[in-house]
Amino acid sequence: MSEEQRGRTYVALAAVAWSTAGLLQRGLSVSTGTQVAGRAVFAAVGLALYVAVAERGGTWRAYRAIGRDGLAVVALLALSSASFLVALNHTSVANVLFMQALAPILAAALGTLTGDHVARRTWLAMAIAVAGVAVMVGGPGAPTGLGVGLSLVMTISFAATIVITRHRRDVSMAPATFLSQLLVLAVAAPFVSTTAVGSLDLVLLATLGVCQIGLGFVFLTIGARLIPAGEVALITLLEIVLGPLWVWAFLAERPSTATLVGGLVVLGAVVLEARAEPAPAQPAA
Repeated sequence: MSEEQRGRTYVALAAVAWSTAGLLQRGLSVSTGTQVAGRAVFAAVGLALYVAVAERGGTWRAYRAIGRDGLAVVALLALSSASFLVALNHTSVANVLFMQALAPILAAALGTLTGDHVARRTWLAMAIAVAGVAVMVGGPGAPTGLGVGLSLVMTISFAATIVITRHRRDVSMAPATFLSQLLVLAVAAPFVSTTAVGSLDLVLLATLGVCQIGLGFVFLTIGARLIPAGEVALITLLEIVLGPLWVWAFLAERPSTATLVGGLVVLGAVVLEARAEPAPAQPAA
């Protein structure tokens, strides 16, 4: 595969991993703070092991290499992953998903500041995707101030993370993803209640941490270095399409017609972009 094809594949795999969040969280019986902290614990363990294996003896050097840009990614990823879960407790899923759909446009706009050209085809695909999400969720409703604020923080921080990862594609940001989960854990720890955590909760939190968020971050840090930021964020919208399908397949909760139709529109936008011709190779910034 070409570099662009590999990048799209890795980002799509990240979206697949992230899309299992709703299915897995359905079975949790713990508080929001415990969910955030528990997922972060297992994600940190998984990511730490990945970095140690991937760097093969150069682990400390890999952490030092992320520099100030990596520290920014640490803070931004922590904000994005934590605010997503908390936002779902303060506003509707529809509002969170609609704000998430704006991430590709924001990432593309920010990416142009670092020299990432955005083709007309990409802008068209992003507009189609936003329309598809609007069909799925019915457009944004009337969220609370806290809910819309958290959703906005999630969207901006995620878009900025992608842009920085793309801009510093000479350095792996996998160590930054590990550190971001430590930061999430430190912030969420005071709100943890372990008395109500059962064995099923532990299994689900471990799966959320290692597979859903951890593996998703690994795929993202690889793929985001290979394709433009706007395209990365656009492909991650597959998460919104796949999430209801997992619930339908495993919990027999059939999504609405609007969800299915909107999902097909989003999928069409992603396919439109994925079929684009590979861009000429450019030297790393």
